Amino acid sequence: MEFFVFVCAALMILVGAVGVIARSHPVHAALSLVLTLFGVAVLFVAQDAHFLAAVQVIVYAGAIVVLFLFVIMLLGVDRVENLRTEPLTSQRPLAIIVSLGLIGVLVAAFVRGSDALHERGEGINIPDLTTGTDANTTQLAESIFSRYVVAFELTSVLLVIAVVGTVLLARRTKTVVAENPK
Repeated sequence: MEFFVFVCAALMILVGAVGVIARSHPVHAALSLVLTLFGVAVLFVAQDAHFLAAVQVIVYAGAIVVLFLFVIMLLGVDRVENLRTEPLTSQRPLAIIVSLGLIGVLVAAFVRGSDALHERGEGINIPDLTTGTDANTTQLAESIFSRYVVAFELTSVLLVIAVVGTVLLARRTKTVVAENPK
């Protein structure tokens, strides 16, 4: 039975991933992403990681894909725009300045945070995380916000890049092939 569940979930993931890549319509690609995320949630349930399965469905399949769909619908999928015209002329230089500022803040945060991660402190009493009613949640929070904080933050940056990619895909110009009237 476990093998059958694994094969079905793996097929869901593969079909959904191919659909994300192969679909030209952004809404259909986002719905294929939902199929992929549900397949991953099924694999989490098969491994008795019910909390992660719930987070997968609620956060990723729910909130993130709804955000993608909102951005796609907000930009208008069927509308063709001329990308050469810039509605706000100061938008690009302002975006470069803000991006450089954010990169500076992130670098400063990583430099300051790396010192805090390496120095645990002598007087800090760390409780035993393997006991208690919230042991799994406590262990998950401790590992995410200490050992894997960089990977966790890189994942959030990857999601922001995915939203920007969704915006760019939705604004893509479509070439119209002229028919030869004969």
